Order: sequence, then structure tokens, then C-alpha cells
Amino acid sequence: MKKYILLFLGLPLGVFGQETELSLHAREANDLQMEITEKGVYDIETTGKDPYLFSNPLGADLDKENDYLAFEYFCPTGVDFIEVYFYPLKEVFEPKIVRDIGSTEGWVEFKIDISEELKDWGKKGEYLRLDFGAAPALKIQIRNLKLRPQTEREAEIEAKKEDQKKQEAILENNLTSYLNNDFHNQISHVLVSDDKVRLEGTVSDSKNLFIAEVSPYEHSTELKTFESVIPLNSTESKFNIAIDRTVDRHGFTQDRVLSKWMVVEKEGEHYKAVSHARYADSIVPKHNYPFVKPATKKGLGGYSIDREAPYTDLDDLGITSATVNILVTRLLRSGPSPNNMAFEYMGATYYVDKETLAQHDKTFRSTAERNIEVSAILLVDKASKTEDAEIGRIFQHPDCDPAGIYSMPNLTTPEGVQYYAAVLDFLANRYTRPDKKYGRIHHWIIHNEVDAGWVWTNAGDKTALVFMDLYHKSMRMSHNIARKYNSNSKVFITLTHFWNWTNNPHFYHSKELLEQLLQFSKAEGDFEWAIAQHPYPESLREPKTWLDERVSFDFDTQLITFKNTEVLDAWVRQPEVLFKGKTKRLVYLSENGTNSPTYSEQDLLEQAAGMAYAMKKIKYLEGIDGFQYHNWQDNRQEGGLRIGLRRFPDDEEDPGGIKPVYRVYQAFGTDQEDEVYDPYKKIIGIESWDEIRREVKID
Repeated sequence: MKKYILLFLGLPLGVFGQETELSLHAREANDLQMEITEKGVYDIETTGKDPYLFSNPLGADLDKENDYLAFEYFCPTGVDFIEVYFYPLKEVFEPKIVRDIGSTEGWVEFKIDISEELKDWGKKGEYLRLDFGAAPALKIQIRNLKLRPQTEREAEIEAKKEDQKKQEAILENNLTSYLNNDFHNQISHVLVSDDKVRLEGTVSDSKNLFIAEVSPYEHSTELKTFESVIPLNSTESKFNIAIDRTVDRHGFTQDRVLSKWMVVEKEGEHYKAVSHARYADSIVPKHNYPFVKPATKKGLGGYSIDREAPYTDLDDLGITSATVNILVTRLLRSGPSPNNMAFEYMGATYYVDKETLAQHDKTFRSTAERNIEVSAILLVDKASKTEDAEIGRIFQHPDCDPAGIYSMPNLTTPEGVQYYAAVLDFLANRYTRPDKKYGRIHHWIIHNEVDAGWVWTNAGDKTALVFMDLYHKSMRMSHNIARKYNSNSKVFITLTHFWNWTNNPHFYHSKELLEQLLQFSKAEGDFEWAIAQHPYPESLREPKTWLDERVSFDFDTQLITFKNTEVLDAWVRQPEVLFKGKTKRLVYLSENGTNSPTYSEQDLLEQAAGMAYAMKKIKYLEGIDGFQYHNWQDNRQEGGLRIGLRRFPDDEEDPGGIKPVYRVYQAFGTDQEDEVYDPYKKIIGIESWDEIRREVKID
């Protein structure tokens, strides 16, 4: 048994309002070591097969309404189980066990309902034991440990859970049938001009056919009546009709560039679908900018001009592409204020926060001045994290679980769709001006790591297909609005390294989501979506990615990491994946890096070696178009990771100092590349860089 004793953790528990805060101590810990940071984070590493520790005793009798044990955790590997024992031990108590605690690379809440246990536990002086799985070398951080009541939001989700699952099971079956249906009728092309939507297609012989409009807030597979239907001439097999681009509905002037269209047959008072729906194929743009590929594959992720690191790194590193986070719920405001700026969309007035906007302008101007291609990452805060409560209400998806960090946008109501469209239109218009007055956004990454949507794009507990149906709508809206202003702007699906496996029961497989996106594209009109993959090493904490085990060099690999990026390169070049069967889709590795567990010389060299390994692979992969390094600088909020090119800005020894990995990244694509990279071959255990490259066959 190993113990790591922290002398100042033995404080009594405090009761604050309705919540009871808990603290931990390591005096009698088993098979683990624990430290506490200055910000109250418990940093735990297991050292054996029976790791556990104890809470300090309750300082007062527990309020029985505090029937949830909850804490936030950061753990890139996940935990096979967490077990809770209630002390003093009694025969009436069985330990509470929760299995398959999913991996997370952000701070996510874990909670256990202990309402039954509170019938016989919770007196002053009683305490808990927490067991963290049954394996050594697990690293987990936890914070905000407490006993608390169920929230109103949790009660709301719980109350509708059973009915919702039944409804979504029906939706799943209907979506599957719809996507697999070989309809005889077809809308073959949708052209959106400045004032009209033109629809072309072919139909079979029938006297009761109509064109029906489906808005983003509707499920086409569930509708029996439609907001707008247009009769088709029953004597002709081909049609070519034009309708007004805008329509007044639900208190808004709606832009039909966002709608999709389908052929329906009238049966009595209802209609049934007799074709797939089709989105806009062509949109007449405000600007005709050529597609300009970045000069190199070297980019920077999560860039902002207000970071502690000097923005001159863009020049020193030779950066040619970057990603920038835009939290639309922190930008948009619900009403006028001296701190807000008004803008117009579809005849209505909306507002943005001046300070947030000014910061974005500075960031985008700094990249535009350097001809750096920018992809904006669109994020939506949960309502509880949104400063403007009304904006939070409008934007949060109705099924968003509090466990998530960000929400899927609410595209289930006309109001949610209109506000989302308004902010997308504002951004696309402002950052595509020919004069680049405010800078330039070229492409759009739609939310974050959607295969890990439970954490990063939460829409509740949904099947992969039902989730993709939601996400596909957000992609289409973003794509169509972006194409109003730039005919070569692209939208990216964003994915983790979990390809055909995951250790989190709430996550999806990236491969499955991509295959479903291809299905939607085939059924409803292909659009030029792209891929933003994050092929971190198998363990984010381990920089020696050449040791990754859950990888193979075929399309059924469990993970795609730096060790087997050839798989993604080959997958995207398959004929069935090409845009309209002709053009390779853009692929960016838009968030990636290697970690230095500490700042020891060996750890720093291994971090640099991992990046040299990754770049020597990516350099020769034609299917990979760009690489945006994450993180620019080590960040205290990333669960103990030191994944940056620079040290922590508050590092005692060398604040913000350049790490060896910085020099590796800087040298990529320059005359100094081999001189800088070759010494790392010894750490990797190779004599030639050719040894790390593999071929993946395309059938």
C-alpha cells in the first residue's frame, strides 16, 4: 500500500446554502497518490489495483434534499468504475457503484443519486470512501466535490426521459427507412438566387403531387402537413418552378436558403413523402473569391490575439492557417444597450456585444494581415453559462444535459433557427468583406468534437443517427449562409481520435458519424463539407505516440492517432467519399499536439520527438491538407496537460518559455527541418523516417 499524505486536507466539511461541500484526505488512502492544487483540484494517480481514499467527516447533519453526490472530473482515459462506500459501514448499506465512467478531455460533472442511502446515512461525523477503478497508473483530476439537491433542469430531463426515448425510437426508424428508400421521384437541383428559389426535378405519373417546404426546425420524416405546398402539373414528368426566396412566418421573415424541399403526395387531408428532401445545390454568392489553399500545412489552433503568448509567433513559426473560437452566445445580446451594437437580419434588429466583437476584429485582422487562412469554430454555451439569460434560453438545445460543456444549438423552434441564422449571417457578412476591414473568416468548424458530443456539443442522450440528424441541420445552415457570401467557404465536421471504438458510453464512433453524413449527403444533395480531425496520441498524457496500441492500418482501426494518420488519408480519398464523386474533401487536423508530462529534460525531448514523428508522416499524406497545433501555450485549465509549444505563462522557472517542441514545429517545411528533426530518431528508435510510414489500401 502506498500513501501520499497531504497535511492541510483535514478540514471539516462546510455547508453552504443548500449544498454541502466535501473535502478529501489521503491519510488512509490505499494504492493512490493525491495532491491538491492551489485552485482546489484533487490530482489523483492510482498505484495499485485497489485505489481508494476518504472524505473528511460531515460537520453537521446532512440536509436530506442533498441527495446527489457530484463532482467535476478530467480524465482522458476514463475509469472502469467508481464505487462509493458509506461510513460507518452498516449491513443495510451496499456500496454504490457506477461503471464505465467515460473519458473526458474537459471538465465534466459526474453525479450519483444517493437518495436511498440518505435514509440511514448523513449524520454529523459520518463520511465517504471513494474507489477509483481497479487499475494502476490511472490519472484523474476532480474538483467541486459536493452533496447537492437535484436541479430543476435535471428533474425536467428525468421527467420527460421515458416519453422522449419512445419518440426518438420512432424517429430513428423513420430516418433509417427514409435514408434507405429508393424513391421514384426526385428533386434534382435547387438554385437560390437573390430573390427566388428555383426547383428542378422529375416525377412519376400521379395527379396528387406537390412540392413541400421543410424548415430546419421540422422533421421531414414526421410531418403529415406542411407550412407550404406547391401543386405540380399532373401531365408533366419534369418540373422547373420558381418561388419567392423569403416568406413571413412565426413572426419572422424567413430566408428559404435554409429550407429543404421534397415531393409529397396528398392522401385525404395529409401528405406523405414520395421523394428525398433536397437542400440548395447552388447559391448565388455576394462575392466570388477563389479557393486559396494555405502555402503550407502548418497552422495554429485556438488562436486569439489576447493570449499571453506573443502574436509575433505567427511570423516566427511560419503559420499559414489558424482556428479561432467564436462563442456565439457570448457575442449575441437580446436587446439594446450602450455596450451593444445593433445589426439587421431579415428586417429585424439584433445585437452583439461591442467588447467581444472588438476582440474578434483584432484577432481576425491580425491573421488577415498575414494572409493566414482562418477557420472559425462555432460554439454554443449552455444557458447556465450564458451572460444574457434570454440568449441562453433561445440557443440551448431543449435536451441539453448539464453534464456537457457546450450545447448543440436549438434548431427545434422557429425562434432558435432565426437567431442562429442571424448570428451566422452577421459573422459571414462582416468577415468576408473585400477590403478585409475587420479581417477574414474562410471556413467554419461546426461546434467541437461531435463524436464526443456529450461533452462538447450536448443534445442529451441520443442515438448516433438522431444526433447526426440534428448536427446535419446545423452544418447545412452554416454552409448555406456561408455560401451566400463566399462560394468557396466550407463547413467542417469535427471529430476526436475515437474512430471505431470509444471508452465512453455516451460517445459515438467517428467513422459511423461520417458514414451517416455521407448518407444524408447522398439523399438530400451533396454539399462540400470537410473534416476537422483531432488525431492525438492514444493517451493525451503520453507523447510517445509510436507506442499507441489501439491502432491498425485499415478502416476498422479503433483509433486514428499520429501513428496511423494514413488511415484517414486513405479513407477520404475513396471514390464514395469524394464530393459529388470528383473532388477530395478538405481535411484539417485542426486540434493536435503532444504532451510533456513535466518540464524535465527527458519529457520535453519526448514531446518534441512525438511531434517530429507526427509531422514527418503528415508531410507526405496528400489527403491531409492542414495541421493546426494545439495548444499554443500550456493552459492550467487542461487537466494537468502540458501540451503547448510554450510553458505555462505563470511557470516559476521560465514563464511562457519556448519548449523544444516549438523548435520542431518551427523547422517543419524549412531548410532546417532535417537538422532539427534527425536527432529525435534515436528517441523514437528508428534509423530512417521511412520506417514510420505505412500504406493503407483503398479498394
